[in-house]
Amino acid sequence: MRRLGLLAVCLAAISIASCGEAPKSGSPPPATAPAPGPGAEAPPPPATDDIEPSAGAPPPEAAPDEADRGQGRLEEGQARPRAAARPPAAAPDPVGSGAPPPVGAPPPPAPAEEAKSTAGDWDVVPIYYGTDRTQSPNEKRLDYGSERGRRLELGRALVTVPKAHKVPSIERPWAIRVFNVTLYEEAEDPNRHFTMDEIKALSEEEFLTLVKERLAASARYKDHAFIFVHGYNTSFDYAIYRAAQISYDLKFDGAAFAYSWPSGGGLASYTYDRESSGQAEPYLKQFMELVINKSGAKSVSVIAHSMGNQPTLQVLKDLRRSKPDGVQISQIILAAPDVDRDNFENIAAEIRGLASGVTLYAAGNDRALRVSRNFYGGIPRAGDVPPTGPLVLPGIDTIDVSAASTDSLGLNHSGYAENNALLDDIAALIATGTRPPKLRTPSLEEVTTDRGAYWRYPAARP
Repeated sequence: MRRLGLLAVCLAAISIASCGEAPKSGSPPPATAPAPGPGAEAPPPPATDDIEPSAGAPPPEAAPDEADRGQGRLEEGQARPRAAARPPAAAPDPVGSGAPPPVGAPPPPAPAEEAKSTAGDWDVVPIYYGTDRTQSPNEKRLDYGSERGRRLELGRALVTVPKAHKVPSIERPWAIRVFNVTLYEEAEDPNRHFTMDEIKALSEEEFLTLVKERLAASARYKDHAFIFVHGYNTSFDYAIYRAAQISYDLKFDGAAFAYSWPSGGGLASYTYDRESSGQAEPYLKQFMELVINKSGAKSVSVIAHSMGNQPTLQVLKDLRRSKPDGVQISQIILAAPDVDRDNFENIAAEIRGLASGVTLYAAGNDRALRVSRNFYGGIPRAGDVPPTGPLVLPGIDTIDVSAASTDSLGLNHSGYAENNALLDDIAALIATGTRPPKLRTPSLEEVTTDRGAYWRYPAARP
């Protein structure tokens, strides 16, 4: 009977997929918010922004040891040897030549700068980050936890992306976890997984020097930067991996930035995350002003996801009052914003004119936003598509992605980065700025309402 009971526990564990960033080997599990006291709001049922698949595949072969994982690490500013060049995809002139690529087509390959490669079977993507998380003890590498640091820290992460990468996944080691307890986890292998090749905190001077070197080598997205702000239940590492995945899949050769606020990185941390994202606002503002005013980028786009929209919108509202000269705020992409709909409408009116374009991706089957809506007394979130339709506002292109939004557990909350159709639309949007959306993505359907038009992905045919 004991053996049967143990077998039942193991089978139940295998059926559980972990949400959020999986704890790294040798690192403690991410902290979650303390249980609310009397009279405090109870956190909503489990829902997650970014999910890392961990169960459902048999354990692979053991990963090679460190000596087999590429020929050493980069020193600061040192270039990696290039791997064999990939055959370039047919495409028209790069952005800036005046001739936009065909509608829906990805940007052309960069002749001057491709993702750097090691001697292994992977590429390396640089992500320039800002965070107000505290550093966590880790003998192996610089690490950040869920505690609030109350200051801005800058740095650069070099992320390995396996050449076997399947768009738009984030391949990470397979694991079995039950209630934050790891029962099994395979070793990291850059030939198969996203990994941190190097992570280093930098002074502002060092940070800007590396960013300017990257921008000077850009061709496809000449002098262009994007800033990614993650959502609820996201660890520092997973925020960096997500930014790297977006950059890699968009073939973005400009400077990719990520801001990571102190999310608890756990399903029970919704209330903590909501407050933590708000307190991060001054540090996010400092980071965005640094990128816009000092990085040397001539065009900056912003991608905010879910709860990350809350501090991002407040910062954009402040930037509207002091719009910088000589720098174009190109595209503001608001993906599944977990923001009160009425409050979003107020802020949207205040940021009008700040950017060349503002795009709202919303979904009617987004389970996390549905939970959030119930948590906030039934008030629809800005990223919802209720029966009355999505939010339609002047100066904002609203796209209903209900028929396209998918992710690894079917929560339909990270569709902005986990669906090829959406990535194609984002790539064309950042590359060309073509509007309205149907001109760059002809498959979209235009829907006319008494408040204006919005667009939606057509439902799949049976």
